[in-house]
Amino acid sequence: MAVSRSLSCALLGLAVNAASLCAQAQSAEPVLPEVRVKAAAQGDDGYNPPTTSSGTKLDAPLRDIPQTINVVPREVLRDTGARSMQDALRTVPGVGLSHGDGQRDQITIRGFSAIADQFIDGLRDDALYFRDLSNIERVEVIKGPASVLYGRGSSGGLINRITRKPGQDLFEAAFSAGSFSARRAEFDLGKAAGDGGLALRVTGAIEDSGSYRSQQFVKRENLAPSLRFSPGPDTSVLLQVEHTVDRRVTDFGIPAFRGRPVDVPASAYYGAANAAQVDYSQAQVDALAGTLTHKINDSWSVRNAFRMYTYNLDRNNTLTGSVNETAQTVSLNRTNLRRQDDGGFNQTEFVQKLDTGTLKHQILYGVELGRQVKDQRIVSATGVATVSLFNPVLPVLPLTINAAPSTDNTGIFTTTSVYLQDMLTLSEHWKALVGVRYDAFGQATRERRPGIPSLGRTDREWSPRAGLVWQPTLAQSYYASWSQSFQPSGESFALAANNAQLEPEKTTNHEVGAKVDFFGGLASLTASLFRLERTNIKVTDPTTNTLVPIGTQRTDGLELTFGGQLPGGWQIYSGYAHLDGRITKSVALDSGQPVLGKRPTLTPGNSLNLWVAKTLPGGFLVGAGANYVDDRFANPGNTVTLPAYTTLDAVAAYRTKSYDLQLNLYNLTDRKYIVAGHGSNANLNLPGAPRNALATLRVRF
Repeated sequence: MAVSRSLSCALLGLAVNAASLCAQAQSAEPVLPEVRVKAAAQGDDGYNPPTTSSGTKLDAPLRDIPQTINVVPREVLRDTGARSMQDALRTVPGVGLSHGDGQRDQITIRGFSAIADQFIDGLRDDALYFRDLSNIERVEVIKGPASVLYGRGSSGGLINRITRKPGQDLFEAAFSAGSFSARRAEFDLGKAAGDGGLALRVTGAIEDSGSYRSQQFVKRENLAPSLRFSPGPDTSVLLQVEHTVDRRVTDFGIPAFRGRPVDVPASAYYGAANAAQVDYSQAQVDALAGTLTHKINDSWSVRNAFRMYTYNLDRNNTLTGSVNETAQTVSLNRTNLRRQDDGGFNQTEFVQKLDTGTLKHQILYGVELGRQVKDQRIVSATGVATVSLFNPVLPVLPLTINAAPSTDNTGIFTTTSVYLQDMLTLSEHWKALVGVRYDAFGQATRERRPGIPSLGRTDREWSPRAGLVWQPTLAQSYYASWSQSFQPSGESFALAANNAQLEPEKTTNHEVGAKVDFFGGLASLTASLFRLERTNIKVTDPTTNTLVPIGTQRTDGLELTFGGQLPGGWQIYSGYAHLDGRITKSVALDSGQPVLGKRPTLTPGNSLNLWVAKTLPGGFLVGAGANYVDDRFANPGNTVTLPAYTTLDAVAAYRTKSYDLQLNLYNLTDRKYIVAGHGSNANLNLPGAPRNALATLRVRF
């Protein structure tokens, strides 16, 4: 660990010094504000968006925020051909991929699970489903604890999707087709505000695709209308609706053999022979959101935002249970799961601009109220079949399991929070960000099984943060920050007898970093060095449904990013992460091995992503990228290793005013690899896609 910290310090110092020298060498060059104004007017900041709303709940420059925030802009999503949150987030350093039980988006950030740390326009969106990108302008990943603004969770970080808003005239449609019967259509229609002050926008998508995985399919639809109007010159009202349906085979991946994922084709499926009928997950989410903003005067403004949603999940799956390495067989387990969530959140925030002597303040006062009712019923059966480990002959299985439910309850979650944040300008070169939040988070579980007691608890927690920023020039920004967060015992799930009395998990983050601009702000380098420590960690093994008390985990890490526009029509989007994670305190065993001293699951020691594109004369664009992921461990006991891999991708496009043609090629070397795992089980590992292609036609009227 000491060696890793020394290496991290050396790399950070080298990056910061090199960036400083380069920025100082350019200090005589003029800033190019006209480029930024033009980009902002078009809604296109290329690969280097200058501002974010996620880190402070204010539209603040990234250079003023003493925290790492990675933004995946719409242009990167478009050029890389991203079709899922996994596609978007694999470009972010420090992120590990999970298959999410084959039913949801799930990642780790800086070595910590972010299963419930999903937000949309700053409002919690922790339902367990696959999110569509057709209504997304950009994806922002806040690194480290962010409880001061967002409440519970967010140990390693959180994901905030920023939706497309009304405000411009547009008519765009896209049609994609590719390998493994991939078929998808999208549209984006908008009407700018006219004399009546009403602006409209409707986005949507429909997909009916096959997969490189045997029996897998993806059928999804997404529809998101929105409108904005202004009752007065200082008031704006935004209303948004979203309807999402996603149906696919619930895919837990492949088992392991002698410490590695079993050596079978990437298509190999371990489940039912009639998977389309009995191993499917279907999720539906319907949501209504609204935002009212009002400028009271030059010093005060107010914002009220709400989101109400309904989520239904019908999940049925067959997954690998235990592996008999001697007989080279694997047993299969089966589950029927039903979830229904109804919930809503409301945030009221006042922003005050205040000068006290030489200090300038932007003070955020906030109140959040929330209530979620989560109903679930789970029926499971073990050993429904036994198949060959290397050549499985799959059984035909019935849809319904005839057994008593292992889970049958309703969880009720209530949130009452107040928070305060101050962005201070101390002088021309110094800025600070301080904040604190108080949460009263209540959890209650109403049991329907006879003889099982109902449970409840309320956690009252403070979440503080503080950061200092030094900006010696317009192109350079250096910061140091400290923050804390908490994670309740049940997280986003109902309380159970094995966790109801456990204290919340606590996370503390110490971080220093640098943000340096090049070429008049068209490109930027960021570097961060951090230590994250989380106590009282626990995970649930899906095979045994038992709680594994991991204990205390620490991650020391370094992250670097460089992105933006370079001379000669080049654009670059890149990142590197070095994560030295360890379980520093634990009495737990996993697969017979002590967890103490082991690395966190699904967390590569090193990862690197690089994407470079060049605009050519005549409307042509070409680009290529590489994604390297180091060894990861599939389970807390570190008995199964997911080997390191590198994939190479490319794009070629022809763009005109009225249409685009684009061809994306993925995994050019046809590398065999494991893209994701479960995180608490050694035998649930998802193979990555072999070489494949996607062609897209995008038309505009």
